[in-house]
Amino acid sequence: MSDIKTKVQGLDPNVKARDVHGLAANTGNVYEALAIITKRSRQLAIELKHELHQKLEEFAVSSDAIEEVSENKEQIEISKFYERLPNPVVIASEEYINGELYSRYNKKQEDDL
Repeated sequence: MSDIKTKVQGLDPNVKARDVHGLAANTGNVYEALAIITKRSRQLAIELKHELHQKLEEFAVSSDAIEEVSENKEQIEISKFYERLPNPVVIASEEYINGELYSRYNKKQEDDL
């Protein structure tokens, strides 16, 4: 998997209106296209969350005292960086529009239709 952060650096984080018919061009069905985008955005959200937690654990300091709360500038900068990244749905939509996503049906589903 390529690094998500470097891939989305130039991506506009704002949500834009999309042509529904353009989204459905690949699948022939709007709902299928949205299901593909939804599944990919969930994958991206999990990957980003896991990556963020890994980076923040590097700076974690275990102490027994509850009163001792220390702020680490590196942690704050990492958190701010991840907050500025585009929403996973925006990333997944761009991937879908650019033809970077692959989807397929299971053989069982095709036989049932």
